[in-house]
Amino acid sequence: MHIMLDLETMGTRPDAPIVAIGAVAFDKDGVTSPFYEVIDLAWAVRDGATMSPETVIWWLKQSDEARAAITRRGIEPKVALERFRRFVDLHGGDGMWGNGATIDNVILSETYLRLGMKAPWPFWTDRCYRTIKSVFPAVEMERSGTHHNALDDARSQAEHLIAISAKHGKFL
Repeated sequence: MHIMLDLETMGTRPDAPIVAIGAVAFDKDGVTSPFYEVIDLAWAVRDGATMSPETVIWWLKQSDEARAAITRRGIEPKVALERFRRFVDLHGGDGMWGNGATIDNVILSETYLRLGMKAPWPFWTDRCYRTIKSVFPAVEMERSGTHHNALDDARSQAEHLIAISAKHGKFL
């Protein structure tokens, strides 16, 4: 199984505070096993993450639904990372996909490192969904759920990647 990861953060650099982790396990036949955790922003910053004012302003312009998903009571970052590790142990192995070669996977692996934990996937399984979707723009994404909700975005991205794979080479 592959995993599609999507993060909501308060920055775009590797030290950005994560406020939500969304992921789904998937293969060529479809999406299974959702994962979603909201992380307490104050705790993430206390643990050494650095907020970006530009990203906070960007969040203020997003939908009420998207903002509500990340402003509800969150958990400690280490607890969320441990739960995600268990999810990866159960469902991962074929590839850890993120939306951008320098965003989701990098921020999450750097957060593991900053908190003295080991990322639960080997670096050679990192995959870039954004690259694939730019190579095959004719396959349109059918978004479901709330845009900028980490779980909804992970699900939409995985379904899009499955469609691209089915049409252009069956690489999953």
